[in-house]
Amino acid sequence: MDFSYTETQDMLRDTLARFLADTYDFETRKKMLARPEGRDPGIWRALATELGILGAPFAEAHGGLGGGALENMIMMEELGKVIAVEPYLQTVVIGGSAMKHAGGAMADAVIPEIIAGNAVIAFAYAEPQGRYDLANMRTSAKADGAGYVLSGHKAVVYAAPWATHLLVTARTGGSAREREGVELFLIDAALPGIVRRDYPTVDGFQASEIYFENVAIPGDALVPGGIELIELLVDEATVAVCGEACGVSRKLLDGTLDYTKQRKQFGQPIGKFQVLQHRMADMFVEVEQIASMAVMGTLKLDTPADQRKAAVSLAKAKVARSLNFVGQNAIQTHGGIGITVELAIGHYFKRGTMIENQFGSADFHLGRFEDLTLGA
Repeated sequence: MDFSYTETQDMLRDTLARFLADTYDFETRKKMLARPEGRDPGIWRALATELGILGAPFAEAHGGLGGGALENMIMMEELGKVIAVEPYLQTVVIGGSAMKHAGGAMADAVIPEIIAGNAVIAFAYAEPQGRYDLANMRTSAKADGAGYVLSGHKAVVYAAPWATHLLVTARTGGSAREREGVELFLIDAALPGIVRRDYPTVDGFQASEIYFENVAIPGDALVPGGIELIELLVDEATVAVCGEACGVSRKLLDGTLDYTKQRKQFGQPIGKFQVLQHRMADMFVEVEQIASMAVMGTLKLDTPADQRKAAVSLAKAKVARSLNFVGQNAIQTHGGIGITVELAIGHYFKRGTMIENQFGSADFHLGRFEDLTLGA
């Protein structure tokens, strides 16, 4: 099978890679993280206005470039290579996909704003008791006239400190853990009654605990699709972070290879020791497997629901295990210096560790794959 990218996809990758090489080196990233807001907003504006990258997965009718999930995966890989904290995953992958599936006036209003860099969307779906069960939620949206009243708590909402909109899951009916009654809403992040507690995450991103205190939201904030759409959005986000894992793992491998050429012991570079050569070869194999599984999962997104879920879980489980192997061996090779804030390898290791569990750990996805394929 031919897994080569199209000329347009290669152009997108090269364009983004060149831009990030000029604007997102490790020292510049550290300075961004030290800012009160945790990023440089000019980078996001440049991605939208100078490069037009934010339009990659959207239809030309909305001002996009006519791409889809594969373009998102390519973009995420390049962003992973610099551990970019930009809200591409939350805004373009998740928020953009929700709008594409919603269609109509909502899509016509929001998608051009995403492409222009004016809209930043945060996905508020996780709750402290929920683990990886998307239907396990206490946040409620009770009907009130023509709209709803939103109440509850969402945890670790990435990009929320910067968000103009929140994509919120809430229960309009049913009891805890029931699939029936779970809905999705797109709301203004500045509505009265929304309380945020912002904080940096261990991998350098910004997130929030969000409390909805009887927030009045309009009826047209409802994004049709229910739990099936939410599951699809999370599957799309899962393969996107698998793409990010490609970039992170490649930098972990490259950084470790460079270190073994520079670090000397017994009068020669440690890269000449056979045991470390074997380790580098094993790391390379795992990096290539991450890339293959990310592509496989992405290409299966358009299959029927159970096939899609099985493929995504298989991809995420393998990516998580392989990323763990690459990260652990990178740190072991570097020794204690590998986890210091001064060295880039430690930052890639932290992001890799977060990716391992984002949208489901290896154990969770292996369990889901078994349930889907064996009918357990």
